[in-house]
Amino acid sequence: MPDLFADQDAPARPAELPAANAPLADRLRPTSLDEIVGQEHLTGPDGAIGRMVAAGRLSSMILWGPPGTGKTSIARLLADAVGLRFVAISAVFSGVADLKKIFAEARQMAKAGQQTLLFVDEVHRFNRSQQDGFLPYVEDGTVTLVGATTENPSFELNAALLSRCQVLILRRLDHRALEELMRRAEAIEGRPLPVTTEAREALIASADGDGRFLLNQVETLFSIEIGEPLGLAELSDLLHRRVPVYDKDREGHYNLISALHKTIRGSDPQAALYYLARMLVAGEEPLYLLRRLTRAAVEDIGMADPNALLQCLAAKEMYDFLGSPEGEIGIVQACLYLATAPKSNATYMAQKAAWRSAKETGSLMPPMHILNAPTKLMKTVGYGKGYAYDHSADEAFSGQDYWPEEMEAQAFYEPTDRGFEAKVKERLEYWNERRKELQRDE
Repeated sequence: MPDLFADQDAPARPAELPAANAPLADRLRPTSLDEIVGQEHLTGPDGAIGRMVAAGRLSSMILWGPPGTGKTSIARLLADAVGLRFVAISAVFSGVADLKKIFAEARQMAKAGQQTLLFVDEVHRFNRSQQDGFLPYVEDGTVTLVGATTENPSFELNAALLSRCQVLILRRLDHRALEELMRRAEAIEGRPLPVTTEAREALIASADGDGRFLLNQVETLFSIEIGEPLGLAELSDLLHRRVPVYDKDREGHYNLISALHKTIRGSDPQAALYYLARMLVAGEEPLYLLRRLTRAAVEDIGMADPNALLQCLAAKEMYDFLGSPEGEIGIVQACLYLATAPKSNATYMAQKAAWRSAKETGSLMPPMHILNAPTKLMKTVGYGKGYAYDHSADEAFSGQDYWPEEMEAQAFYEPTDRGFEAKVKERLEYWNERRKELQRDE
């Protein structure tokens, strides 16, 4: 979190060394861009940031990435690297009045030859009109904007602001980067972390890519008296695992449900079960998942295995009856059934084609022979005349033409050769041939 009470008029200068009693994360804060871990694709010589610094000129940018990946550190070091005055605010605590003051000060400093880098943490928290307020100052160079966000900029930021900024994506810290942070922590403390090798690996895994969280955990371990190195069980008792990043109404939610749907479609039950577990463990509403599974049952399986739909509806009944956690096993079974079932999107494609045709053809009248005639007048004008009752025909199939007279017969549904649908295809092909025969004989 940037210091909201820092002297915003101060020119850029290398950060002072933190006090010895400062939090571990502050004492380990990088002092140059090459000390940033896990973001070499941006900060390296061939990365977007590396090239801008080498050229000595920054463009406005949005740093998009998970928590604890170095967004604030990068912004501070960028200002130092190219000699810009650094101003930091948080969209959580700042409003229009704060922005007006900052822009006015930036203009005054620009006249004195000092350009300003404005770092806005949680930039997505500003509403649309507040975001519009940045446009003239970014466009005329009053400030170089560096915004930080954990949310997808496509959804959270104005298109006009995005068009004036380069979006740079920070990656969650991998095992190598987190291990490097732990080594630096041990070096600054002058002693190894008091954990076994297995517990060390578990500590890295528990951080879930968040460097700040990992350093806070490490600091806790260094702050207490520990005799023998802690094993897995002792570490688990002492520390809490990081809660996975997952907002039910934001991008994490949509990313995981997309992954679940596509792994079902791709017939990978192991991956499908993993994404299902990710969502349930993070607190997703089970009935939402059941609705999405039911959709997949008809969109991606359909008539290849009609029982897929019944499995989903049965799982919903089971969950309604048992609740969590017992009822979740029914959701698992439905997920596995869908992922292992034969696949067909013929029903889905048929719906799209039929809907499109219905919109294009308007209000065409069905042929008279298949219209009911409940009144004498309707019988007189021909309603129902010539209708062949299929159950009275050979094989219960009359082969009549059921399409409007002004419209050629259409083929919306094209069954595949997979699963139950293969039998449906065989049946349709037989009926089509019989229809042609009967119409030739008329």
